[in-house]
Amino acid sequence: QVQVVESGGGLVQAGDSLRLSCTVSGRTFSMYGMAWFRQAPGEEREFVAAIARRSDFKDYTDSVKGRFTISRDNVRNTVFLQMNNLKPEDTARYYCAAKESASYYLTPTETDEYDAWGQGTQVTVSS
Repeated sequence: QVQVVESGGGLVQAGDSLRLSCTVSGRTFSMYGMAWFRQAPGEEREFVAAIARRSDFKDYTDSVKGRFTISRDNVRNTVFLQMNNLKPEDTARYYCAAKESASYYLTPTETDEYDAWGQGTQVTVSS
């Protein structure tokens, strides 16, 4: 069974940067496509970014393109979300998700496509 643990959230000002980390244990990390989702109070969980087993295949929601970068380190079993130029509307709890996949290329964007989730890490951006 895979375990997913996020870290790196915090309280920042608009325009600042944060890097979220997500470490996966229990299974072979390279077999998993990975993604970040976020959920603000009273809102549904939404897709932010995904990275396939092949790290050159990535996808982003439009609102974070050019500001956020997802990457993975298969030696450290970790996926990162570098968030630059943060905005108050980025305030949410950020969740890391893992999907065991036979495909090297797919980057699913729906919550029900992922097998395992972390507990989340809070990101708060003040104006």
